[in-house]
Amino acid sequence: MKTMTYKGYSARIEYSVEDSLFIGHIAGIRDVVGFHGEALQELRAAFEEAVDDYLDTCTRLERSPQKPYSGKLSLRLEPQLHATVAVKAALEHKSINQWVTDLLKREAHA
Repeated sequence: MKTMTYKGYSARIEYSVEDSLFIGHIAGIRDVVGFHGEALQELRAAFEEAVDDYLDTCTRLERSPQKPYSGKLSLRLEPQLHATVAVKAALEHKSINQWVTDLLKREAHA
């Protein structure tokens, strides 16, 4: 699946049968920013306009725009799995964080 992205923001898109429109929102932020379009090209333009408008509005209001993700991820693991991950990371001369990051990058881009 391809993701529509612009300036570090991604779109969550659904199709409304009732309205015959693609309806989208900026994904991963608490602020509600929506857009819509009948065709892909129109939807893409509306998405980019929504992101630009969101960033401009934040500037005018003198507040920082929300970022979709901080880069921090907290996991809870069973102790045995935690131990296994620690051993595998050590065998590759990596921290657990680096080992998990490498594994997730590989899987995310597979």
